[in-house]
Amino acid sequence: MASRTFRLGAVPGTTPGKWIDIWKQRMPRVPLELVPIAVADQRAAIDEVDAALVRRPIDDADALHVIPLYDEVPVVVASAESHLMAADELTAEDLTDEVLITPLDDVLGPLALPTVAPRFAPLATTEDAIATAASGTGIVVVPMSLARLHQRKDVGYRPLLDAPTSSVALAWLRERTTEDVETFIGIVRGRTANSSR
Repeated sequence: MASRTFRLGAVPGTTPGKWIDIWKQRMPRVPLELVPIAVADQRAAIDEVDAALVRRPIDDADALHVIPLYDEVPVVVASAESHLMAADELTAEDLTDEVLITPLDDVLGPLALPTVAPRFAPLATTEDAIATAASGTGIVVVPMSLARLHQRKDVGYRPLLDAPTSSVALAWLRERTTEDVETFIGIVRGRTANSSR
């Protein structure tokens, strides 16, 4: 039998480590390859992997199976010196007239906050936006996992109440529901090795 590899795509901020560890225990003869994918390219990337951890919404319901996994709370990232960091959590009202930096790889979409747009061109990445926020130039609103991914000593973040969450899901092509995909679904759903499907 030809050896095979399970290719799992993952957008930034998703944390599949626990599931990968379980996979290695249950499927020692099938290596798992983690494939980083950009949110902007997530739909196309699914064609190249066995399954992917993606951010919703993701279109193409006819071709895809999508299982919602968890929702992430959005946070406000600002300079560690910002007055916003004095609070334990923030509301939209707290952000009135703050400069909101929205990078081109933004995953939350329009937030309808009482903020103002920056006077510079959009930045390419969340990492660039957070580096700019570190200078005190503005704020960034991202899911908490992305704030942690790009954590710096010169920024802080606080939960933003009543803001849309970012939903992470497992997606794969309907026509490629293999035994390996079924095994991974069982792992993310918390099934034990002995439970039936």
